[in-house]
Amino acid sequence: MLEYEAVLKRSNSLGYSDVDAVVDYLCHISEKHGIFYLWRPILRDTKDDHVLELAVKTNAMIITWNLKDFAPASSRFGLEAETPRGLLKILEDL
Repeated sequence: MLEYEAVLKRSNSLGYSDVDAVVDYLCHISEKHGIFYLWRPILRDTKDDHVLELAVKTNAMIITWNLKDFAPASSRFGLEAETPRGLLKILEDL
């Protein structure tokens, strides 16, 4: 959440109060999960391994612009990785 908040505030596309409202809402609807996997590192960018671990635990789709770095998520764990644009397309087709 802190990374999302930092990126949104850095982009200056939304006011700080709007960003705070979005982050507060996402925190409100989120569920906290502990992760305790010891198979790091898996991904090329090791800073993304915590995202992979959480996706494995919750069987979630990974939404990222960086599909190439998350390729091991699909091959090793059977998780889907999709771009934000691809997710919108999937939702549109439902």
